[in-house]
Amino acid sequence: MKTEPKHKRRIWIPLLILAAVILLIAALVPVVVPAVGKWFTDQEGEVRDGWAVDVGDLVGVDEAEQIEIRTAPVESSITVMQLVPVEVEEEGFTYYDTDVQQRIRRMVDRGQQMSVNGHTWTAETPMAFLNPFGTGSNGLYLYFETDLPTRVEYTIHVDDERIPDFTATAADSSGEEYSTVHKFQMIGLVPGETNEVTMTIRGKWGNVRQRVRFTIEMPEPYSGYDTLLKVTDGTSTAAQDEGLFTMMRTNGYLGYGFLYDNSGVMRYEMELEGFGMDRILTYGDEIVTCVSANKLARINGLGEVTQVYPLGDYELHHDINYGQDHTVVALAEKTDAVDVEDIVLEINLDTGEVTELLDFKDLMGSYHEETRPIKGTDPFFWQVGEQDWIHLNTIQYLPDSDSLVVSSRETSTVICVKDVHTTPAIDWMCGDPDFWEGTEYAQYCLEPANDFTWQYGQHSVEYAEGEEPGICYLRMYNNNYWALSSRDDYTPDLDKGVNTELYGGDGDNSYTYVYRIDTNAGTVELVESFPVPYSSIVSNSTLNTDTGHWTVNSGVAMVFGEYDADGVLIRQYSYDCTMQGYRTFKYDYKGFWFQ
Repeated sequence: MKTEPKHKRRIWIPLLILAAVILLIAALVPVVVPAVGKWFTDQEGEVRDGWAVDVGDLVGVDEAEQIEIRTAPVESSITVMQLVPVEVEEEGFTYYDTDVQQRIRRMVDRGQQMSVNGHTWTAETPMAFLNPFGTGSNGLYLYFETDLPTRVEYTIHVDDERIPDFTATAADSSGEEYSTVHKFQMIGLVPGETNEVTMTIRGKWGNVRQRVRFTIEMPEPYSGYDTLLKVTDGTSTAAQDEGLFTMMRTNGYLGYGFLYDNSGVMRYEMELEGFGMDRILTYGDEIVTCVSANKLARINGLGEVTQVYPLGDYELHHDINYGQDHTVVALAEKTDAVDVEDIVLEINLDTGEVTELLDFKDLMGSYHEETRPIKGTDPFFWQVGEQDWIHLNTIQYLPDSDSLVVSSRETSTVICVKDVHTTPAIDWMCGDPDFWEGTEYAQYCLEPANDFTWQYGQHSVEYAEGEEPGICYLRMYNNNYWALSSRDDYTPDLDKGVNTELYGGDGDNSYTYVYRIDTNAGTVELVESFPVPYSSIVSNSTLNTDTGHWTVNSGVAMVFGEYDADGVLIRQYSYDCTMQGYRTFKYDYKGFWFQ
C-alpha cells in the first residue's frame, strides 16, 4: 500500500486558511471601502470640537460681557493680556459668532479708553492682547498713542540662523498711513520661539521719532504644525516676490490656515471653525474666506470677525470668488445629497442672503442622466455612493458678459456659461472633444489650433482677457491625470505622457498650462507650459501678473514652490499632511496687515 508523505497533506492547511482570508477580505471590501471613504470625506464637514487653549492667571471676570480677563501664558517684557469668553469650553461655542466678537470688541474698546482716564498707552507700555478674537493663534493686538502722527515699522528677530528677521510696516486699523492713535495686529511672531521685536516709530518726513524694543516668547502652534518647512532652492536666481505663502485645507490639519515667509518660517496660524480656506478675497480693508464647510466670514486686519454668512442646507466645495457688486460666488452642494459638487451659490456680503444661482443638473441635464454614482472599485472610491458627475473645482465670474467660467475635474473640461442671471446657457467648452462626442454638448467644444496634449483633471483655472475682443487666456494647473468615476461607456485614447495613477513615479509630471482661446473661431491653442511635481488631484498654479512669477502647489506631492516668469523653479517647500494639501496662494496682505 502506497502512503502519501505527511508533509504533502499538511500543505493544504495553509492553502485553506489563505483561501478563507481572501474570501473574508472580498466580503469586507464592500463594507470597509465605503466606511473608509466616508471617514475621509466627512473630515471636510467636521466642525472644531474645542476652542480652549492654555490660559494665564485670572485677573477678573466682566460679568456684563461674560469675558475673563487673564494674563497671557507667555514670557514677555511687556504686559500681555488675554480675553477669554466664559463659555469657551461649552459644546457649540465658536469664535465665528458675531455676538461673541462684539462682546470681545467692547472689552478691547474699554481697555483703550483707559488712556483718557489717567493711564496712557504708549509705545513703551502698549495695551497688548494675545489673539483676542480667537482667529490667529500668534497674532498680537497692540494699541498705543503718540504725540505726533507717525507710522509703525517693526522687525522681529529670533536667535536661530534658520529664521531670518521679518520686517514690516503695520497697516493701522484706521486706514491712515500716519496717526497719533495706533491700533494693529502684529504679524510675524514665530510660534514656540522667543521673539525680539524692534518697533520704529517714524514721522511723516521719514525721521525716527522713537525706537522701542520688547521680547515675547510665543506659544507653540495650536495645531502642532511645523513652524519651519524644508526648503530646496531651484536653479533660477530671480528674487522672490514679497508676500506670505498661504496654505489652505491641509489634510490632517483642517480647521487651520498656515502662512509662511520666503524662508519657510511660519508667520501666522489662522484658526477656523473647521474645513479650511479655499481662497482669500479682499472686501474693502477686510477679507472674506471659508471658515467651515457651510459658513463664510468677513474678518478685519485685527483678526475680528465682523460678519458671518451661514449657508443653510449647502456645503462649500473647492472655491469662492468675486461675484457681482457686493457678492461672492461659491461652489457648493446640497447637504446629504447624492449628487455632489455641482451647484453655484451667490452670497450677498451686505445682507447675508444666499441664493442658488445655478444648478448644473438643470443646465446639463441630458449629460447628468448618462452618469452614475461612484463605486468602490472606481478611481475616486473614497466618494463611494456619491454621484460626483461633474466635480466643479474652480469658479470665476465675468461681470462684463454675466458669465461664469468653471473647471470640471470629472470631465477634464473648462466650461463657460453665459447670461447666468437671466437665461443660463453654455457658451464654450475647453477640453478633449472626444469626451463629449455623441452628446448635445459636442457643439460647444473648442477645436485645437496647434498640436498639444489636452489637460486632464485640471484645477485652479483662471480666465484673463485677451488683446482683442473674442480672445482670452486660461491659466491652470494641469494635473495630467486621467480618471473617470461616473461613466462606463467611455475609454479615452490618451497620449503616452498622461498618467492614470493616483501616485506617480519618477519622471511623472503635472504641468502649468496657459491656453489662448479665440471664441470667434472656436479654437484653442497651448501657448505656455512647464512641468511641475506630479499631483493627480487638488493643486494650483497661480500667476502674479505684476512679476510673472507663479506660485505652484502640488498637493499630493506635498510641495509648493515659486517659479520665475520662464517657469524655472526659484524655491520649493516640502510640507506634511494626510494625502494632500489643497492649495497654496501667495498674498502680500497689503492694506490688510501691512502698508
